[in-house]
Amino acid sequence: MRGMAILCAGLGVLLAVAPETTAAAGRPATLSEAFPPGAIVISQSARKLYLVTDRGRAIVYPVAVAKRGMEWSGTARVMAKFVEPAWAPPESVRRDHPALPEMIAGGAPTNPMGARAITLDRPEIAIHGTSRAMRASIGAAASYGCIRMLNEDVIDLYDRVVVGAPVTMAP
Repeated sequence: MRGMAILCAGLGVLLAVAPETTAAAGRPATLSEAFPPGAIVISQSARKLYLVTDRGRAIVYPVAVAKRGMEWSGTARVMAKFVEPAWAPPESVRRDHPALPEMIAGGAPTNPMGARAITLDRPEIAIHGTSRAMRASIGAAASYGCIRMLNEDVIDLYDRVVVGAPVTMAP
């Protein structure tokens, strides 16, 4: 989908990751917990997103996760997918950054949603790409609740994930 504005505010799951060979964007890994193929598992503490490819196997991507006080946990579902979405800063972001415009066009170099957005069935939460200025935040606790990925990784994930896929956020 194109042209829709995305608002983005920002279970103890054991994940043991054993790297294997290098993949195009993410790299294959082994999970110690059983999740269904197509599921997304995000580790807040490891700052990694896992796309389950088969029982016990996944592709792992580095991500930026929610900063302190903006974390969430539990389950969600992929609600929709967007190519180069426009971004309207939610109130929580506007309070901290009042100079932000009401809307940043999709594809704009300053758009923090980046190349793709995968929205979840939680208010103002998405898995999305990043602007060039925010690439350094990958691997940090830096967002208002969203999961931020490198653009090349979110494009790879976008092409693999389906609407309705389960998403688990682990501490």
